[in-house]
Amino acid sequence: MTVRLPGAGGTLRTYEPRAGATAYSVGSSPLVSRTVFSAAHVVADPYADTTPDGLAAVDWDATLAFRRHLWAHGLGVAEAMDTAQRGMGLDWAGAAELIRRSAAEAKAVGGRIACGAGTDQLTQPGADLEAVKAAYEEQLAHVEDCGAQAILMASRALVAAARGPEDYLDLYGHLLRQAREPVILHWLGPMFDPALEGYWGSTDLDAATETFLKVITEHPDKVDGIKVSLLDAQREIDLRRRLPGGVRCYTGDDFNYPELIAGDDQGFSHALLGIFDPLGPLAAEAVRVLDTGDTKGFRATLDPTVALSRHLFEAPTRFYKTGVVLLAWLAGHQSHFTMVGGLQSARSLPHLARAYELADGLGLFPDPALAEARMKSLLTVYGVAQ
Repeated sequence: MTVRLPGAGGTLRTYEPRAGATAYSVGSSPLVSRTVFSAAHVVADPYADTTPDGLAAVDWDATLAFRRHLWAHGLGVAEAMDTAQRGMGLDWAGAAELIRRSAAEAKAVGGRIACGAGTDQLTQPGADLEAVKAAYEEQLAHVEDCGAQAILMASRALVAAARGPEDYLDLYGHLLRQAREPVILHWLGPMFDPALEGYWGSTDLDAATETFLKVITEHPDKVDGIKVSLLDAQREIDLRRRLPGGVRCYTGDDFNYPELIAGDDQGFSHALLGIFDPLGPLAAEAVRVLDTGDTKGFRATLDPTVALSRHLFEAPTRFYKTGVVLLAWLAGHQSHFTMVGGLQSARSLPHLARAYELADGLGLFPDPALAEARMKSLLTVYGVAQ
């Protein structure tokens, strides 16, 4: 069987899918050498009568089933993050319900979970610092009341309200002092969200790094780790070498994650990655290889996935979620390719076709015939006869 895929310049080419999938073990030994979170997507309700700017309609059963899939392979779940379309279709009310349900499910199955706390209930511009603080406090309390670890997400409202680095130091210091357990701090770069340009009080990344580090060094007992999503491997390496003892670096670099997780003679990064949504089983197998001390085997397993990740996260990077959900549909984790906010339309057909080809080449689809049939149905809707 072959698939006709669109390529550059409106041309069509013939692709022959692989014959079989790679088998990944479920319920095997836990990951020990690295702490690994997959930032998980949400599954939309395809039958909801909604609009792109309406309230998010979530298929809760399918959404939770996908999290059980990740936990079964030994991964932690990073919940209600940008991969779950926070600020791009999922509002705070939806995120709060997602956190509540996922935290309860994590407790039931013994899965690790950390959840994003931000300020996205502030839907009108012009919020002052007190309003930003109150919004963070509300979300932090909700996450902790649900029994999950908190991830303090970067805030669009804080960028707009802050007058300089001192405001970041004051606000984060306040939040960390009241956190019940150590949190993860998230530095999300503007390539993921343009509204976060100038976070930590400066567009100069060196200056911003100093402010970020000062927050951590002043409260090391309240910071479990940092998630860095700047797509700059050397900057992450330099930053992690300056962290206080006991503070982890969780890479959020979807371009350079194999080398950052493997590390060097001065340290390594743990992982909190959106690409580990579609790569979950393969990523877990790679880390188990690393657990044996086989760094070369780890790299041999994970390095081939980088081409897919770089494709999904290509500019404009914030639309990577579309490819993630496409692959979940093709892999059989959900019955449709519908996204909250209508975001399934955010990538072109050639982009989606290349994502299918790269994922198939990696053996990511448990049922390659199902993936082929679904891809053909999508292509037919776009007018590409098969």
